[in-house]
Amino acid sequence: MSLPLAEKVAVVTGGASGVGLGIAQEFVANGAHVVITDLHQEALDEAVAVIGPNCSGIVADVTELADMEAAYRRVKERHGRLDAVVANAGIGAHAPLGAITEEQFDRTFDVNAKGVLFTVQPALALLPPGGTVVVIGSTASIRPPRGMSLYGGSKAAVRAFVRAWIQDTKGSGIRMNILSPGAVDTDSLRSALAMAQGADHVDAAVRAMGEGNPTGRIADPREMGKAAVFLSSDASSFITGVELFADGGMAQV
Repeated sequence: MSLPLAEKVAVVTGGASGVGLGIAQEFVANGAHVVITDLHQEALDEAVAVIGPNCSGIVADVTELADMEAAYRRVKERHGRLDAVVANAGIGAHAPLGAITEEQFDRTFDVNAKGVLFTVQPALALLPPGGTVVVIGSTASIRPPRGMSLYGGSKAAVRAFVRAWIQDTKGSGIRMNILSPGAVDTDSLRSALAMAQGADHVDAAVRAMGEGNPTGRIADPREMGKAAVFLSSDASSFITGVELFADGGMAQV
């Protein structure tokens, strides 16, 4: 049985940890050759060792256009082609209205909005008809919790990007979609909970986060990977411009 991403070449930004790592693992498991990008070589080396064969890493900052253009040149030199892009790199700076700083605003929109533009735009020349782009959004794009207006606003921005970009690229055969997770059980989430509530309370906090979800739990990063594989495969050949909420139903209730 052929794998859905057999022999495809994919770039996953922010692929050294969390959701990006889970996506890269699922892409490789489904036949793809994956290039992950992140900010630090050590983290990339550790992730590549976890993912195993058919994965390599490139240090690149998504907020720097020259970095991303250089990364795509290396992908072209190394693999000769590019079939799929996952714009995953993102950050969260949280503060309620009245306490938001200019630095928080600039950094959040630099990474989460400009970084998506700089990931997708230079990839277009390499993507063939049938090529795919998946932008990682968030349920915060429609239901931002208190204190998360910057994060939610940046994720709403990329939803609007994609809805315009599918019109800009009409006739190219390239499909673009948004994959919006809810809460995902990552090291960064657990670290944030430990800082906020203490290390002894992390497991209970994770369980509590899942209690209001129709599935009764939060997601595993590999589940985001499975959804990204679907959006990057021929199984979704007539799906473009959608925001797929992979959140256990939370955005629907």
